[in-house]
Amino acid sequence: MTGRAQAAATTPILSEQARDMIRRDIIGAALLPGDKLQLESISERYGIGVNPVREALNQLVSEGWVDRRSQRGFFVKGMSLADLESLVKTRIWLETKALSESMLHATEAWEEALVLSYHRLARTQRLIEREGEETLNTDWEDRHTAFHMSLLSECGSPWLLEFCATMMDQSVRYRNLSVNFNRARRGDAIAEHEQILNAVLDRDPAAATGLLERHYAETLEGLKAFLAADKAGEAFGI
Repeated sequence: MTGRAQAAATTPILSEQARDMIRRDIIGAALLPGDKLQLESISERYGIGVNPVREALNQLVSEGWVDRRSQRGFFVKGMSLADLESLVKTRIWLETKALSESMLHATEAWEEALVLSYHRLARTQRLIEREGEETLNTDWEDRHTAFHMSLLSECGSPWLLEFCATMMDQSVRYRNLSVNFNRARRGDAIAEHEQILNAVLDRDPAAATGLLERHYAETLEGLKAFLAADKAGEAFGI
């Protein structure tokens, strides 16, 4: 393979790496709503060439994480209270349906995996101290996502699971922004997770879906309080 061919084969891999890292930092609120994503600075930040970074940003535009403005370049997609409310409402619609279907097709193996996922989450601290400051624990975030997706995993629809996973990432972005700026901290809500788990194990779909809906509604109220506090939302273009 020639040097040119090798470079062409490597570029998609690098662009995927850049996409994943930029997306991670948007979700984690390391990159804030409205931040300009200059090609050279992003390339330097992640140690990846300008061309793969450009490809990554174009992909993130199509996925709804980045805006491309004519003659101005790339920016982290903005956030809004209306978008947050619509997002949570849609999550409730789809995830309660997915949870109901999962319970309808419940197996012993699924229930055992769900219990294990819950226990891993319960044993993990949401916030950890690093260099004298509290910061988000990425292990907690991963296990929290794993628990919620485990609840839905037997729904029988890969499309539904994909939609739910996408909306979960978008919701996490709002939550991480509030936690990073010391607002809307609800703790790890482990009691709520345990109640949902118990309702699932009791084979009570009405209780399980009702608790899941209330869980998201409580999170929404906390985030709305954050956006209203001290004009925090205005500061981030929300």
